[in-house]
Amino acid sequence: MNEKRNEILEAIRNARKNDLNAPKRISDRTRVVSLIKKTQVVLLPGYYHYNDLTVEQAFDELFEDLKGEISAALCFSGRNMMKAEELAEAFLNRLPAIMELMDTDIQAIYEGDPAAKSRAEVILCYPGFYAISIYRIAHELYTLGVPYIPRIMTEYAHEKTGIDINPGATIGRYFCIDHGTGIVIGETAVLGDHVKLYQGVTIGAKSFAKDAEGNPVKGGKRHPNIGSHVVVYANATILGGETTIGDHCVIGGNVWLMDSLPSGSTIIHDREDKVLAASSEANL
Repeated sequence: MNEKRNEILEAIRNARKNDLNAPKRISDRTRVVSLIKKTQVVLLPGYYHYNDLTVEQAFDELFEDLKGEISAALCFSGRNMMKAEELAEAFLNRLPAIMELMDTDIQAIYEGDPAAKSRAEVILCYPGFYAISIYRIAHELYTLGVPYIPRIMTEYAHEKTGIDINPGATIGRYFCIDHGTGIVIGETAVLGDHVKLYQGVTIGAKSFAKDAEGNPVKGGKRHPNIGSHVVVYANATILGGETTIGDHCVIGGNVWLMDSLPSGSTIIHDREDKVLAASSEANL
């Protein structure tokens, strides 16, 4: 059996492309999820629990574990591992600001949903807040330039809630997700303050440009800008890096939009002929 095992393992190695070989330890998904849970204990003790840790214990373990995971991520990406402690400290210093942002999100969801009986219920029950809170944590690591870990975090939230927010997206204060399943927000999207999204909304990219060899061109501004005090109803799709939705706009359900809108616009499907109709009166 050992001979057969070695034969199979050798065949697997030959089938695996060189860039998928991982001779060094890379960021481990289970460890990264534990970073999320320890951060949650630090930020909202009582609402989140992990291994019976006190806030102080969670904070200390978070620092040590974060250093290790950042070090592994930097090493795997060919960067200086000596920056790991500095980056971990920088993240911990941003925790109060993350909590302030999360508090505005709790308030936005509480005020935006008549079914929410309390702010505590938002934390305990709402998948929208769960996904947003993990995005807030991941986004800080993303802005610090930490590789891999932020995306692992938001993909964990995606798995748990069906809400896919890339950690590179820029999202303002008082962000409200209602229901949330199927929402997609791309890496270069920019959302202002007091934005409310319903289930199935896509803030995405158009078809990617190709290079001379036919490969998609990476990077660049690919996703829309959404102003402040904007509501986007269920299953609407807004695409393109040059698309800008002005402040105080309302995007109706099932709208497909690749053009910019001035502030104060409302765009819906016409009730009779299904043709897109735009107006400046926000009556939804």
